[in-house]
Amino acid sequence: MLDVVRRPRRKGGGAVPFSALFWRLPGLRSLLLLTPPLAWFVVIYFASLVLLLITAFWTIDPFTAQIIQVWNTDNFARIIQEPAYRDIIGRTLLLAALVTLTDALLAFPFAYYMARIASRRMQTFLFAAVLLPLWASYLARVYAWILILNHSGVLNWSLQSIGLPPANIGYTNVAMWVVFSYIWLPFMIVPAYAALERVPESLLEAAGDLGARRWRAVRDVVLPLALPGVVAGSIFTFSLTLGDYITPVLVGGAGSTFIGNVVFNNIGIANNIPFAAALSMVPVAIMAVYLVVAYRLGAFEAM
Repeated sequence: MLDVVRRPRRKGGGAVPFSALFWRLPGLRSLLLLTPPLAWFVVIYFASLVLLLITAFWTIDPFTAQIIQVWNTDNFARIIQEPAYRDIIGRTLLLAALVTLTDALLAFPFAYYMARIASRRMQTFLFAAVLLPLWASYLARVYAWILILNHSGVLNWSLQSIGLPPANIGYTNVAMWVVFSYIWLPFMIVPAYAALERVPESLLEAAGDLGARRWRAVRDVVLPLALPGVVAGSIFTFSLTLGDYITPVLVGGAGSTFIGNVVFNNIGIANNIPFAAALSMVPVAIMAVYLVVAYRLGAFEAM
């Protein structure tokens, strides 16, 4: 016999208490909780992007430095037509892609060892080793690499001590590649580890029962399942490199200008906010396309 719990009815047809609405409408609680942060996100983030896009279609008076609110595409035409800006965009994209590829190659075996081989105590130690640099200041880590890579730094001194010629990679694009790869590596390791940890051990056992060796099982079973996690990590490494402007100033040389440096100079020095807004839309558009590709590869499910 089933026991039925009856809720007391309100006599006289009075108003239902507000708390009863949460019971009758389960989605109301989630709506009330999510509306303030989502509204704040829409107002602050999307509204600023819309204003940025609108400003990109304005120009600046070369004599008075006042913004002229007349719609035109001169800023975008300047970006496309002038070779210097095309070179800057290409350099930024190339280095962002190289940093992402380098971090993926370094992070996957490290994350695989953490997730599939290391003991619990070793996992804790490796997690601390990965996350500990994030507790230090960004500038402190960059300046540490400057001391290592400059012409009288630790790297050249070590090479000369053993009779090898100095590397002399300080203040070059190679130095930026090394520094970026180091700084953003934890952002690739953590998503890759999370994806690898979710791979069922039974799949590897089944592959072994079918005659696949360990390397082939990793290639045909683990790697496809862990790919969304690597792609999720690449969103961080690619976007962070794409928008950085501090490291190129501190580590790069004269020919190491990034998109962020041009945007910063046009805002602070040239006071050409419309052109800075137009150039800022380039990484935004690139990341929009990148996020669509990452979504199709299942990266959002691995985050």
